[in-house]
Amino acid sequence: MKANNSVKKRTAVWLYPETMEEMDNLLEKDNCKSRSEFIDKALNFYMGYLLSEDTTGYLSKILISAMQGMLKETENRNANNLFRLSVEMSMMMNILAAGLEISDEELRNLRGRCIKEIRKTRGKISMEEAVKFQQGIGE
Repeated sequence: MKANNSVKKRTAVWLYPETMEEMDNLLEKDNCKSRSEFIDKALNFYMGYLLSEDTTGYLSKILISAMQGMLKETENRNANNLFRLSVEMSMMMNILAAGLEISDEELRNLRGRCIKEIRKTRGKISMEEAVKFQQGIGE
């Protein structure tokens, strides 16, 4: 912000005619009494944007709204995909459970091993590793 006793300095500014015309059309909308006031406001805004760590205050509300909409859409799509995947997994587990004879203790042990493996690999699991484990290879 400017100190109350600041003195303005005159400077020459070279602008394209279409920029001048657009600025003149926006003076009233921005409650500016002069081109000089408009340019001063515009420069302060842009300098604040450049110096700011968090530029969201300077982004257009429309742009932010569009980005939030896209994120929400992606979130909904991911939630729907996770739901579908969960249904398929549940079906697969029920089919396997119907054909397997596995004790509660074996199931608890397997769940614990799987949790550790997924944490260790950050969710990167492979059929090859599961087959090796089930065949007793590389334990």
